[in-house]
Amino acid sequence: MNKLAGMRSHWSGPGGAFSMSRNQQMPGMGNMSTMPPQSKSTHASSPILSPISEQHIHYSFNVPFSSDLAGPNTEDILYATNDAVLRWTHPEDAADDVPIYDLPVHAQNVMNLRKLCKDITNGPLPIEAHVKSSEPKRVKGQVTNVCLSGSPELVHKSRETILNDTPLALRCAVVDVDGELVIDTAATALKSHVVEHLDQIATFCGVDIFLLGPKFASLSDGLNGNGDAGRDQRWRVAIYGDMESAEHAKTRVLIFIDRLLGRVVDGTMLELSLHTVVCGRSRKNIKIIESATNTAIYFPPPFSQVYRYCPSGAQRRNPEEIFITGDTPQNIAMAKAKIHDLVSRTRVFMKDAQVSAAKIDSILLTRLDKVRKIMETNGTFIQFPALASQRSMIRIQGVEGLHVERTVRDIMSLTGQFYSATWWIQQVETNRLPAPADIRTMLSDICANSDADVSFDKLTFTITGSDDAVKAALMVLADIRFVTRSQYQIRVKIELANEHKEFVSGKKNGKINKIMGQSSVQIIFDGFNEYNFNIDVCAGNYEAMKSGLVLVEQEMPASISFHVPDQYHKRIIGIGGQHIQRIMKKHSVFVKFSNAMDRGGVGREDDDIKVDNVICRTPARNAQNLELVKSEILDMVDRVDSEFTAQTVNVDRLYHRQLIAHLNQLEELEKKWNCKIIFPSTEQASDDVIVSGPEWQVPHCVDEFLGMVPDHHELVVARTPELIKFLESKQFRNNLVPKLKSQYVVEVHVKEDESERTEDDGPTITLLWSFTRNNAGGVRDAIDFMTTNLVSAGIEMTVVKGAIPRPKSDSFEESLQFFDSKLLQHAPAPVSTDSPTKSSFGDDVTRERSTIFDKLRKPGSMSSISSFLDRRKNSSHSPAASFFKNGSSNVSKSSLISIESTRSFNADRNPWNDSGVNLPDDDTTPWPTRHFGNGSGSSNDHKSLLQHPGDVTPRHTMRASTDSGRPSTSHSINSGYPGPIGPPRS
Repeated sequence: MNKLAGMRSHWSGPGGAFSMSRNQQMPGMGNMSTMPPQSKSTHASSPILSPISEQHIHYSFNVPFSSDLAGPNTEDILYATNDAVLRWTHPEDAADDVPIYDLPVHAQNVMNLRKLCKDITNGPLPIEAHVKSSEPKRVKGQVTNVCLSGSPELVHKSRETILNDTPLALRCAVVDVDGELVIDTAATALKSHVVEHLDQIATFCGVDIFLLGPKFASLSDGLNGNGDAGRDQRWRVAIYGDMESAEHAKTRVLIFIDRLLGRVVDGTMLELSLHTVVCGRSRKNIKIIESATNTAIYFPPPFSQVYRYCPSGAQRRNPEEIFITGDTPQNIAMAKAKIHDLVSRTRVFMKDAQVSAAKIDSILLTRLDKVRKIMETNGTFIQFPALASQRSMIRIQGVEGLHVERTVRDIMSLTGQFYSATWWIQQVETNRLPAPADIRTMLSDICANSDADVSFDKLTFTITGSDDAVKAALMVLADIRFVTRSQYQIRVKIELANEHKEFVSGKKNGKINKIMGQSSVQIIFDGFNEYNFNIDVCAGNYEAMKSGLVLVEQEMPASISFHVPDQYHKRIIGIGGQHIQRIMKKHSVFVKFSNAMDRGGVGREDDDIKVDNVICRTPARNAQNLELVKSEILDMVDRVDSEFTAQTVNVDRLYHRQLIAHLNQLEELEKKWNCKIIFPSTEQASDDVIVSGPEWQVPHCVDEFLGMVPDHHELVVARTPELIKFLESKQFRNNLVPKLKSQYVVEVHVKEDESERTEDDGPTITLLWSFTRNNAGGVRDAIDFMTTNLVSAGIEMTVVKGAIPRPKSDSFEESLQFFDSKLLQHAPAPVSTDSPTKSSFGDDVTRERSTIFDKLRKPGSMSSISSFLDRRKNSSHSPAASFFKNGSSNVSKSSLISIESTRSFNADRNPWNDSGVNLPDDDTTPWPTRHFGNGSGSSNDHKSLLQHPGDVTPRHTMRASTDSGRPSTSHSINSGYPGPIGPPRS
């Protein structure tokens, strides 16, 4: 014990591991004698004898298998590649309640992992690998865990091998395709070369591919009046595989569709690190090239060098290969020349940054979607080390130093979403030490129930993961007798941006001193790098640590940012700052403005001028006032420059190319309404176009944008001599047709199709209604107007196909069905229809669906094709028929004004240094207490963890209008801070 006391005095001395400089020493730190050791020599000289060798550790981690990914509905499958149905569907004799993780593909992945770990254990190296699958209460599904035992070097190397030899983040990529491209109508079967090419893609990329029938609109889809039935006429190619393989196969399927459309395919080579740089911010440069050359350019995923997994027998995509499709070889050659010219004029700025290796792995496994968005927004490239390689250096490069700096700050803010904790056991009786098998079981349980990586070395637990995961792991550890019956120390390390140091500590470190005195913890600010610093919360008791950590998190900055045009800043600030000072004092929120000069000077790109330039920041315990401050500030802004919002418009992806070809018109539209139109990248194959701008301007911009999208609807009616005579009359050509165009902005044309017949096999005639998407709501009114004229002329029109039913009445007439009254006007009964603008409102769709799919009980049966052809013959389909997703429901633009305000679309990091906001103290409850979990206080606090493995992270989804220097914790407004949000601005 004398030696242990000497070591303690060494830790608290000037040269100890916790010695601090004058500006780092926090007041109230007191005696450091209770602090645990840090250096390797301290561990080596510890008098505590461990039964485990000095170089032997246990390391436990979860393998993100995505075992909750279900296969396609067997009734929808028209064709599947080799053995795909066997892998992604349950056997016919399986029970109805079989869990998803029991699918053969998921069971095989776990089996392969067990075999790999067994080979590692039986190998020549002294290391053990054990696999355990469990169903923790916190998540619905199965969690597979691996525990490694051996020297640190072998453990980390084995973990790298396991993660790179296992299919992580399984996903399903879906590509919509027109059925006419894949069906041989004469033979009522799929085209043979289509089937062969899908098989080749599946084998080459190592994925499973399904060709699925069109999605039929449900009854609820028809009630919104947006014509969802039109989009559902397309067929679907579903691609199942790991992240890289699925992206590779998806690109090849898109290229194959371009070939079916008669386009030429070629490619070029370019270094991977230049791809996002050449594309420019929000892919602006590539969109210009595509519009000028009428081509489609497909770039590979930017993380090809991060994941090294490749399915057996498959080929990885060359990370430097770019595919280009165009109408002619000349257009492709022109696109190549423009790309290489752009590369030759590019000057790259590079910067290296240090990030913890554990946090790099966490970002690569759970935050890749955010990283991809950061790269596209800033037009930069981020070079990460390989997964689990234990390297801590990342490199960022871009064409401008400002964008590189923004990217570094964004990445550094992501690191703040992950905590690290250490639990030292200082004294323990020898007979209480668990056996190695018990240690492995204990670590696996902690890891499965928290989703954190846990290691055990020399009676020390080290925990890394997201903030909630680390706190959940500590909670589980606190329930283990072996741990809590001994003397121990706990340290939780939080990473925060340097600019928030004074904000958290308060004036003269008042906030920190108060927390340390109230919760019996020690708090140390420790420098880390040029962007972030660490906050260490240390305690000798779990309850004290939990209380102190909650209080520290309550002092973390919660912030919200939004855009206000620079010309309003003086009005909002007021003379001498009196207006903004009053708002800040009223709500205890700090507000900061920046103008174009602060953001790097005038003359930059237009989209740079619209970045968030107002930031409101306050401690997380006061986060509910942020929306109130934002509302007061925006009340002083004119309607045309009101809060920036974003609206998604659905337009068929193949028509995007024609719209981008009119780039000049789109730019004029953006300038007219002060909005920005963003098309998805070509390889995404998405129909969603985002229109962002002031909330009162976006609906007008969307209306004019949809006016550039043509569409049509076919109405098939029975042919009668009276009807033909009317359609050929001068009254119809000179009177009715001009009125339809002037009043309803709809044109009607008469054509004949011999393939369309009535139920009695009689002749028909087709009325083709042409319009633009913004006037889609006028089609039904135009048909009603024509029907009224026919009735006036004594002509009865019998609709064979394409009728648009009236919506169900929301009046009380249905309750009076037993009363016979001539005063009550009864609505007509719903009519079964296949219209692209409306779907049925009765039970016909349900009956129709069951009838069609009765033939599809056997997946992949080619005999079922004819039933889908019958369905398509009875529907009005065209390349434009899918343009009805979000068209206006009527011609009037007044209905477009009502749109719910969302957050500002563009976000940018705030480089300013600011002081904290001192909130008034409450003597009774200075800080609101909160259960150490997600705020519910129940045993399922961490229930939501791991429900979305891979890079899908809804827990930390960044709000577009939010700009916290440190990303959200479980107490910040970004993560559902349990405080009331202010009412919306009227």
